[in-house]
Formats: sequence, structure tokens, C-alpha cells
Amino acid sequence: MLFPQPHYDAAKFPEPRDFQLQALSDLRDAVRDGHRKIMLMSATGSGKTYIALMLIHEALKKGKRAKFLCDRTTLINQTSEVADSYGLAGHGIIQADHWRFDASLPFQIASVQTIARRSWMDYDLIIIDEAHTQYKAWTSHLMKTRAVVIGLSATPFSKRLGIMFTKIINASTMHKLTQDGVLVPFRTFSCTRVNMLGAETAGGEWTDRAVEQRGMSIIGDVVTEWQKFAEGRKTLVFGATISHCEHMCQQFNQMGILAMLFTSETKEAERKEILAEFRKPDSMIQVLLSVEALAKGFDVPDIGCICDVRPLRKSLSTFIQILGRGLRSAAGKKDCLLLDFSGNIVRFANDFSDIFYNGLDELDAGEKLDATIRRDEKREPSPCPACGYTPCGKRCISCGHERRTVAVVEHRTGTMEEIIIGKHKLADNRQHLYQQVCTYTRAHGNPDTSKQRAWYLFQKLAKGVKPANQWRFEDQPNVPITQAVLNHIQRSFIAYHRTKQ
Repeated sequence: MLFPQPHYDAAKFPEPRDFQLQALSDLRDAVRDGHRKIMLMSATGSGKTYIALMLIHEALKKGKRAKFLCDRTTLINQTSEVADSYGLAGHGIIQADHWRFDASLPFQIASVQTIARRSWMDYDLIIIDEAHTQYKAWTSHLMKTRAVVIGLSATPFSKRLGIMFTKIINASTMHKLTQDGVLVPFRTFSCTRVNMLGAETAGGEWTDRAVEQRGMSIIGDVVTEWQKFAEGRKTLVFGATISHCEHMCQQFNQMGILAMLFTSETKEAERKEILAEFRKPDSMIQVLLSVEALAKGFDVPDIGCICDVRPLRKSLSTFIQILGRGLRSAAGKKDCLLLDFSGNIVRFANDFSDIFYNGLDELDAGEKLDATIRRDEKREPSPCPACGYTPCGKRCISCGHERRTVAVVEHRTGTMEEIIIGKHKLADNRQHLYQQVCTYTRAHGNPDTSKQRAWYLFQKLAKGVKPANQWRFEDQPNVPITQAVLNHIQRSFIAYHRTKQ
């Protein structure tokens, strides 16, 4: 044997936060309960890699093999450096000609792009970073591996995740992390917006060509309004296409503001130089522009401003990933500015506030968030009645004030807490309403999706209120369905099919 075997007992991790300890405990409990494919949801900046490496460390100490799978080659070295800092230097990197290649080690770090061209070998624990981005290289292996697989994501909204993973664990919500100082609050400035009325769409989303063409008209506004609100802050700018970013970069530089491009066309050597400079606290680079290359896994904590110049209609997950690049805490950092040139913060206000405060209860619920088309309102959004923050979703992200819809869902005083819509009583209480919905979906439609349909129908009838976590679908008895409930269910189906047509 040429080299000594790694010694994993010497690894040292920073003291975990309470929510990280709880997430680790929940993950262990899920495995003991028989779950082998688990999704860990936690916000950008909450330490998902830290939690994953803690799990890997536990596995290595037991003599097991582990793999950490990055969704891009550029993140391999970043993950390797973090592992080194915790004392897990005994790992190999699966990448052609990499100086750290050593297939004999029980801990390996690889990218999806690399693993697609190689065999998987045998592992006991597999960590998949950014697991909402599905690649055939791991999705096909997921269904046949004996390993415990942990997916990591701040936005597990993509299709079929509820089929591939049997359990979701919320490490913490963005609201709780902000309260605890793990994330910083963000302040939104509504700037000159890209006018997308009548723009070309494909599959419900605006095309890159349309967003680029519309976005070119406000490039001058992006620079001048950045100077007005955020000059002096380290900034990321997200554009529609590489060409769009190139034009904005040129405009920044013409104004004497050092800006650089970081896109899929940026060469590897240049990427390293740009990132090394941008990570410096006194970086000469003030503005970094990208389409998607910086939207996931990019970690520079002292970023103080995000300029969103990429209008979206459907992809809430992309918006959350973009915003998340600026929410990490850092020494002396009090907040992050969001300069909204896209209108995304308005389009996604209601759904984003729900994720901000509550996270996800079920993976299938997230799929709808990236499939729903948000249409531009002709009027400006109303501010929060409590603090004036704009835009205010169902619950204000600034102060926590929750909007109440008068005379839509009411609870009459008394022991029964009747559920009323308009003048019609639906149920004695919320759980009674949920029991009726469960009874209906068990008897109608595909039995395999009855649980999910009951979840959606209850929210439809309860105007956004979710079933309580302790109301397990399997435990709900079949009960008589009231005429009012049946009528509302049938109306919702009619409305759905009309909208689809």
C-alpha cells in the first residue's frame, strides 16, 4: 500500500445550530423508519453541505462508503475545500486528470457530468446536491441502488420528486433562519421593469428571445438605478441570456463600474480568477453578471445586492435560488437589497411568502409551484396595511402581518368552530372538512393519487389553509359528504377544466 489509510475520527466540525441538530435527528429517524430516499429541504445559506458532511462522517466512522454528488463540475473543488476544512481530507475526486483522483478511498466527490460517463460502484450513502435538478445519471441509479440517498435542495419543486423520494424533511424555514441571524433580511426596491405584456411564450414561460429583446430597452436604467440604490455593495445581476448580460456588463464598465461576466461560456481558468477576486472583501469587481451559472451553489456571503432582470412566469424555484445568493449572513452585513427590474417579486408574492414562512409539507405540493403561470396585474400591488412593505403577499415578509379575507372562511364562535363559505356550512370544523374530502377522493379518481388530491382539494375549499400535519390521510374515517362540500368540489373541477380549455 503506497499511502496510509485515512483517519476519519480526527474530523472536527463547528458546533451545530439547533435546527441542524434537529435535521440530523430527523434524518436518522427516517432511515430507522425504513426510508431509503429522503429529501432535505433547507434555504440557501442554512448549511445543507455541513449537514451532509456530518452524515458522511458518521458513515465513514462505521466503515461505510459515501459519495457526494455535485450538480456541476465547478462545485467539486468548493465542496472538497469544505470537506478539508472539517478534517475530511481523506477523500477522492472523480474527475479526469484531477490531482485528487483516488478510487480506493471510501469517500468520493463527483459531478453529475463526470459520473454519467463512469460506473457508480457500490456506496452505502449517496448525497445529491441541488436534487431538484434531475439528471438521468442519478435518477436512473436512484431506483436500483441499495444505498441511503439524501437529496439536498432549497427548492424541491420539480416533477416526480414525490415518486423518487419517500420522505421530505424541512430543516428550517427562511423566516426562522432570518430570525436566528443565519440569513439576513432583504429590502426590495421596485425599479424600472421589463414590459412583458404580449411577449412570446413557450410552454407557459416567456422565451429567452422575448425576455432578451424586452430587457435590452432598460439596460441604462439597470445601471443608473443600481448607482442610486446600491453603489458600493458587492452585486450579482441576473439577465435573460448571455447576450443580454454582455450588454449590461458593457454599460456598467462604460460608467466606470468594474463588472465581469460569469456564464456557461466563461473558460475554467478565467472562472477561477474571477471567483478568487470576487471573494475578496475588498474585491475590485463590484458587479458580476450571469444567467444561471451563479444561481445555484454559489457561495459569497458578503454579496449585498441582487439585481433581478430576468422576468419569469412559472419558475418560483429559479426566483428563490436567485434571491438566495444574497441572503447569507456575513460580518457587518445587515441586509441584502433586491432591485426588482423583472416584476418577479410581485408575481410570486403569495407563493413566496408561503414558502418563506412554512416551507413544504409534501414534495408533490412543490411541483405545482413551478407549473402555475402567474399573470401580470394591471394595477400595482397593495402595500402591507401594518408596515407599508410592498409587495405584500398573503403574509408580509417584512413584519409578519397576515391578510385575512373577510367573509370567505369564517369560524363561528362556539365549541364546534363551524366552517362557513358565504352562507353555507361546509363542516363542523376543519378536520371534519378534511375527512369529507378524503372520503370523496378515495371514492373518485385514481386511488394512487387520492391522498394528494385530498390535500389540494382541502386547500381549495379552505382558501389556502393546509391540512394539519397530524391529520394522516390513512387515519381519516369515511364520513357522509354534505351537499355544500360536494357542490364546491364539483364547481372547482368545472373551473379547472374551463381554465385548461
